[in-house]
Amino acid sequence: MPHICDTSCMRFGFLLIAAALSLNAQTLTIHMILHAIGEERYQIAPSDGGLTLNTTFEYSDRGNQRSTTATLRMKSDYTPLSLEVKGRTNPANTVNLQGSSATVQEDGASRTFSSPERYFVIFGSSPFALQAMMMRYWGAHGKPTELPMLRANPLADPIRIEPAGHDSITVNGHAVALDRYTVANLMFGREILWMNQKGDLAAAMTFAGGLPMEAVRSEYEPALPELYRSGVAQEMADLAALGRQVPAQRTGAYAIAGATLVDATGAAPVADSVVIVRDGRIAAAGHRASVAIPRGMPVVDAKGQTLLPGLWEMHTHFSGVEFGPALLAAGITTARDCGGEFDYLVAERDALEKHNALGPRLLLAGLVDAGGLKAFGHVTAETPEEGRAVVNRYHAAGFRQIKLYTFLTPDVVKAIAAEAHRLGMTVTGHVPQALNAFEGVEAGMDQINHLNYVSNMMRAPAGGRGPIDVNSETAAKAIQFFKDHRTVVDPTAGWGEMAGHSKDVDVASFEPGITKAPFVLDAKFRGMGGQTSAEQMRTRTAQTLAAIGALHKAGVAVVPGSDTGLVGFGLLRELELYVQAGMTPLEAIQSATIVSARAMNLDRDSGTVEAGKRADLILVDGNPLANIGDLRKVSRVVVNGRLYDSASLWRSVGFHP
Repeated sequence: MPHICDTSCMRFGFLLIAAALSLNAQTLTIHMILHAIGEERYQIAPSDGGLTLNTTFEYSDRGNQRSTTATLRMKSDYTPLSLEVKGRTNPANTVNLQGSSATVQEDGASRTFSSPERYFVIFGSSPFALQAMMMRYWGAHGKPTELPMLRANPLADPIRIEPAGHDSITVNGHAVALDRYTVANLMFGREILWMNQKGDLAAAMTFAGGLPMEAVRSEYEPALPELYRSGVAQEMADLAALGRQVPAQRTGAYAIAGATLVDATGAAPVADSVVIVRDGRIAAAGHRASVAIPRGMPVVDAKGQTLLPGLWEMHTHFSGVEFGPALLAAGITTARDCGGEFDYLVAERDALEKHNALGPRLLLAGLVDAGGLKAFGHVTAETPEEGRAVVNRYHAAGFRQIKLYTFLTPDVVKAIAAEAHRLGMTVTGHVPQALNAFEGVEAGMDQINHLNYVSNMMRAPAGGRGPIDVNSETAAKAIQFFKDHRTVVDPTAGWGEMAGHSKDVDVASFEPGITKAPFVLDAKFRGMGGQTSAEQMRTRTAQTLAAIGALHKAGVAVVPGSDTGLVGFGLLRELELYVQAGMTPLEAIQSATIVSARAMNLDRDSGTVEAGKRADLILVDGNPLANIGDLRKVSRVVVNGRLYDSASLWRSVGFHP
């Protein structure tokens, strides 16, 4: 049934039009991980009987300048007539409408088609001024349940805008009433928007470009903490709704019978196994002949499948509740967050750990950088005293690690590491630019995120820019250093492959999960890459794999993580690369189970399928010991004793199983 706009809806639309005609200019302050990094300035002006929006979106991402401009021409009721967005894409992305015909040019693709009755034009979550106009259009056109976006790809999902609640903030001593909305299908996961009573965008929380971002109307900036707390509460409400959508198929006590058990201890596979799950723990595991199933206990038939420990994702940025179902669907039952927003991460972790919310166990590494515009995130330390205070704050909130970042000074690094170790925490992260990897480890780093910090020390001379010869004396000394210091490395090789892939190489050829991803993720990752040729991509990958293989062969602990790669599937691609690097499939599986558990000092509790350990398990169609790619065929996943259907989890967040 079409939506019929009532009298109140029409009044709302007229108010929005009046507001736009009287509005000259607005400024939004842009934040990444709650750290102010830039602004967006936009103007709306009458033109040719309609309206024209011009906006400039500029920010500094850890010192890298980003700039996007957009011009949107509209009718007086906000119906788009044309859009041009200029930024990192070349040429610009454009939409032009002539009558009922629309032509879209987007990332090198073009499509001409008949436009629907209602529609809007936008190429992602930013610039945010376009979202402000989207909300005005939606309000003036009956608030449709679905709002189609005109994109070059006809498979683009329509936007879903839902009223979510109301908030009141205080600005200059005056109360300002705001309406809160969630917006789905603009990017992966629902973002949150606030609109004031004049129809202006007050603020937004989004997961744009792989990391959490906030935009807030500049005069509302002092109220950002209030809005953020409301946004976190909204995320938790969305998480609870996902849990109701995908209930566990089994809880309590039950048996999984008939699978081939690969317990990750290194023992031979056990055919026709039985694993007894009771109250979130593994009560027994072994061959059917040695493990009796209690009379009346429910049995999950797993004949023909492989049963393994749940996988560990050791480098993610868990910035939205939709990550939980996607990670679980891929067989990931423990995830380490490597840097995000303090309050959200604590709320998400506690919901997962204490209230059985939908997602893997979440381990937190508290991000800290030096201050200034280039800083990454909102937690900073300029002095040793500030560094120790940061560690104590994270420790009190139950974070397991500290994650160092680029601009920390050596004295602060040493103070942070010493305090973390005193409190029983470990230290991971980027090697700060004032140090090399050797110096970082000597200053107290237990682990290193990203291979490049380690592999650079394998080049001749150490820290140079030449190719890596893993058989060289320089490489041997570097590898021995990391082995002697028991340094744990998460290479994020798959993220490097994805972010820097050649435009000449189809993403699906190395990451087939892209064909199952929601449109917004498909568009995002296919749009990555640069001028690298296919041959250069192969050469770079070969160097990466050689370094990983040499580290593993020498006994350096390598753990897998996907960073901001394709959620869920990125971890599976990482393991495929490890096999290409020389690990056996079992060794790659162990890197994502028992080796990761040891790295986090949780191997007594998790990481293998043994009696007494957490019931974190996966059932796979196929034999990943013969073909590591079979890990992409997870059919069911058990997290802390709760069994879920993988396909249902995928569908709950827009993937196509």
